[in-house]
Amino acid sequence: MIIRGRVWLFGDNIDTDLILPGKYLILTDPNELAKHAFENIIEGFYSKISKGDIIVAGKNFGCGSSREHAPIALKYAGIGAIVAKSFSRIFFRNAINIGLPVVPSKEARDLLREGELITINLEDGYIEEENGRRIAIEKYPEFLLEILKDGGLIENLKRKLGRLNHGKNL
Repeated sequence: MIIRGRVWLFGDNIDTDLILPGKYLILTDPNELAKHAFENIIEGFYSKISKGDIIVAGKNFGCGSSREHAPIALKYAGIGAIVAKSFSRIFFRNAINIGLPVVPSKEARDLLREGELITINLEDGYIEEENGRRIAIEKYPEFLLEILKDGGLIENLKRKLGRLNHGKNL
């Protein structure tokens, strides 16, 4: 799985309220949630990003409440992946469950530049910069790649259960 996009740099401890302010939890349309991603940090963030752009952050990305609205807002805003030194455990799992790649990297935040075009290869385990330099990351296990390729856990389970309904094994 290859992800290619421009870098948006963020610092440490980006919590779910910064990602999506709590006043929008009443919204149920993911496309509406997307319009409010990071609105208290970067004015007009939704209109400034391009499909596939990549958030690169410091430690503890996604801390705070365990609501899945935050990763949903980022996915539907068009974010292709999030790279961070570390993630809140529940945010990491929620992102995978909705099909949004999250990539732990101790080095990326300190090496990458704002606006730089990068490529993430989850299968082979690297981030490649425009100049060809590679930053090693842990390869994604096959079962997580399947979840991401299917667009999230629910779609992955539907596909697997569909095989059962046709007399095939999981």
